[in-house]
Amino acid sequence: MEFHPKDLPVSKTYDLRDVKDASDAVEDMVKLGFTNRKEGFRVLMPKESKLAKRIGYTVTTGVTYALRQKNEVRDIRYWTYHYDENHYAIVLISSKSFAELGF
Repeated sequence: MEFHPKDLPVSKTYDLRDVKDASDAVEDMVKLGFTNRKEGFRVLMPKESKLAKRIGYTVTTGVTYALRQKNEVRDIRYWTYHYDENHYAIVLISSKSFAELGF
């Protein structure tokens, strides 16, 4: 079976328009937590290359940094892919949950 990130169960999807939205999404994801959760989170970004790179960087580094500040496990896996004609997507999930799902 071939794996694609779109097949992962997602508990919440964030549709981001700018870097400020990305910071808010990071806060919310960390507040909801990655441990004890069988689903991940999906972040949708506009396909404007420069903006998508900034948003993606803010999300991935922001989640790691915020989890470190809370002394929580930072073992998070993520994938970036083309979601549709107008969006890129990042799916973030705990490595433990990913292994339990059998992918």
